Amino acid sequence: MKYLAAYLLLNAAGNTPSADNVKAVLASVGIEVEEEKVSALMTSLEGKTVADLITEGNEKLSSVPAAGPAAASGSAAAASGEAAAEEAAEENESEEDDDMGFGLFD
Repeated sequence: MKYLAAYLLLNAAGNTPSADNVKAVLASVGIEVEEEKVSALMTSLEGKTVADLITEGNEKLSSVPAAGPAAASGSAAAASGEAAAEEAAEENESEEDDDMGFGLFD
């Protein structure tokens, strides 16, 4: 992923992404570069534009089914969040009684 990120950063900056440029970007932030991963990235992206890659990625994402089980767990999390909010409200009410009307700067 970091190799692709470096490639996209170079492209966004208007530089021509090459293996040497990708290595330089990664080395500039202290990342150890694996030569075979850089060469694999460059060969897989050869002849493609970033717009083509984005279109291809969107097509792959559209084939992924919508989140069914995640939605069920999300509603359970919302229910537990409501219980936590009620407990926090009760704690705030009890904390108001603890100061007995005296403020820090009164």
